[in-house]
Amino acid sequence: MTDYGHDLLFGSFITPANAAPHHVVALAQASEAAGLDLVTFQDHPYQPAFLDTWTLLSYVAARTERVHLAGNVLNLPLRQPAVLARAVASLDLLSGGRVELGLGAGASGTRSSRWAGTG
Repeated sequence: MTDYGHDLLFGSFITPANAAPHHVVALAQASEAAGLDLVTFQDHPYQPAFLDTWTLLSYVAARTERVHLAGNVLNLPLRQPAVLARAVASLDLLSGGRVELGLGAGASGTRSSRWAGTG
Protein backbone atom coordinates (compact mmCIF):
# COMPACT_ATOMS: atom_id res chain seq x y z
CA MET A 1 0.00 0.00 0.00
CA THR A 2 1.31 3.47 -0.79
CA ASP A 3 0.60 6.97 0.43
CA TYR A 4 1.72 9.89 -1.76
CA GLY A 5 4.05 7.54 -3.59
CA HIS A 6 5.71 6.23 -0.40
CA ASP A 7 5.28 2.89 1.30
CA LEU A 8 3.06 3.05 4.37
CA LEU A 9 5.12 2.29 7.48
CA PHE A 10 3.98 1.38 11.00
CA GLY A 11 5.75 2.11 14.23
CA SER A 12 5.54 2.64 17.95
CA PHE A 13 5.73 5.78 20.08
CA ILE A 14 7.41 4.84 23.36
CA THR A 15 7.55 7.15 26.37
CA PRO A 16 11.21 7.25 27.48
CA ALA A 17 10.45 6.99 31.21
CA ASN A 18 13.60 6.76 33.31
CA ALA A 19 11.84 4.91 36.14
CA ALA A 20 12.18 1.63 34.21
CA PRO A 21 14.78 2.14 31.46
CA HIS A 22 15.10 -1.54 30.59
CA HIS A 23 11.34 -1.72 30.07
CA VAL A 24 11.63 1.09 27.52
CA VAL A 25 14.32 -0.86 25.66
CA ALA A 26 12.25 -4.06 25.91
CA LEU A 27 9.29 -2.25 24.30
CA ALA A 28 11.55 -1.20 21.42
CA GLN A 29 12.73 -4.79 21.00
CA ALA A 30 9.14 -6.02 21.13
CA SER A 31 8.22 -3.49 18.43
CA GLU A 32 10.94 -4.93 16.23
CA ALA A 33 9.88 -8.51 16.99
CA ALA A 34 6.28 -7.61 16.09
CA GLY A 35 7.47 -6.49 12.66
CA LEU A 36 6.99 -2.75 13.10
CA ASP A 37 9.07 -0.52 10.86
CA LEU A 38 9.86 2.34 13.23
CA VAL A 39 10.39 2.98 16.94
CA THR A 40 10.16 6.57 18.15
CA PHE A 41 10.79 8.31 21.48
CA GLN A 42 9.59 11.75 22.48
CA ASP A 43 12.28 14.37 22.99
CA HIS A 44 11.77 16.52 26.07
CA PRO A 45 15.25 17.27 27.46
CA TYR A 46 13.80 19.48 30.20
CA GLN A 47 11.64 16.59 31.52
CA PRO A 48 13.50 15.03 34.47
CA ALA A 49 11.39 11.85 34.34
CA PHE A 50 12.59 10.99 30.81
CA LEU A 51 15.77 9.42 29.51
CA ASP A 52 17.91 11.51 27.16
CA THR A 53 16.63 10.83 23.65
CA TRP A 54 20.02 10.59 21.89
CA THR A 55 21.51 8.32 24.50
CA LEU A 56 18.42 6.11 24.33
CA LEU A 57 18.40 6.01 20.51
CA SER A 58 22.06 4.95 20.54
CA TYR A 59 21.45 2.21 23.09
CA VAL A 60 18.37 0.89 21.31
CA ALA A 61 20.23 0.91 17.99
CA ALA A 62 22.81 -1.39 19.56
CA ARG A 63 20.10 -3.68 20.98
CA THR A 64 18.06 -4.04 17.77
CA GLU A 65 18.89 -5.12 14.23
CA ARG A 66 16.25 -4.04 11.73
CA VAL A 67 13.83 -1.45 13.07
CA HIS A 68 14.34 2.22 12.19
CA LEU A 69 14.68 4.70 15.06
CA ALA A 70 13.75 8.34 15.56
CA GLY A 71 13.18 11.05 18.09
CA ASN A 72 9.55 12.13 17.84
CA VAL A 73 10.28 14.94 17.24
CA LEU A 74 13.64 16.42 18.18
CA ASN A 75 13.32 19.77 19.91
CA LEU A 76 15.42 21.94 17.60
CA PRO A 77 15.59 25.08 19.79
CA LEU A 78 17.35 23.02 22.47
CA ARG A 79 19.93 21.40 20.20
CA GLN A 80 22.81 23.02 18.34
CA PRO A 81 22.16 22.32 14.62
CA ALA A 82 25.74 21.38 13.73
CA VAL A 83 26.07 19.05 16.74
CA LEU A 84 22.68 17.49 15.99
CA ALA A 85 23.56 16.95 12.32
CA ARG A 86 26.79 15.20 13.25
CA ALA A 87 25.04 13.05 15.87
CA VAL A 88 22.33 12.00 13.40
CA ALA A 89 24.85 11.21 10.69
CA SER A 90 27.08 9.25 13.08
CA LEU A 91 24.26 7.18 14.55
CA ASP A 92 22.86 6.55 11.09
CA LEU A 93 26.23 5.16 9.96
CA LEU A 94 26.71 3.10 13.13
CA SER A 95 23.18 1.64 12.94
CA GLY A 96 23.38 0.67 9.28
CA GLY A 97 21.14 3.47 8.01
CA ARG A 98 18.31 3.02 10.52
CA VAL A 99 17.99 6.58 11.87
CA GLU A 100 15.19 8.91 10.78
CA LEU A 101 15.23 12.62 11.59
CA GLY A 102 12.16 14.55 12.67
CA LEU A 103 12.54 18.16 13.79
CA GLY A 104 10.16 20.35 15.73
CA ALA A 105 9.98 23.83 17.20
CA GLY A 106 9.27 22.56 20.73
CA ALA A 107 5.94 22.00 22.45
CA SER A 108 6.25 24.86 24.89
CA GLY A 109 8.33 27.78 23.67
CA THR A 110 8.37 29.41 27.09
CA ARG A 111 9.50 26.27 28.92
CA SER A 112 11.99 25.33 26.20
CA SER A 113 13.53 28.79 25.99
CA ARG A 114 13.84 29.05 29.77
CA TRP A 115 15.52 25.65 29.94
CA ALA A 116 17.90 26.63 27.13
CA GLY A 117 18.67 29.94 28.84
CA THR A 118 17.29 32.04 25.99
CA GLY A 119 14.06 33.27 27.60
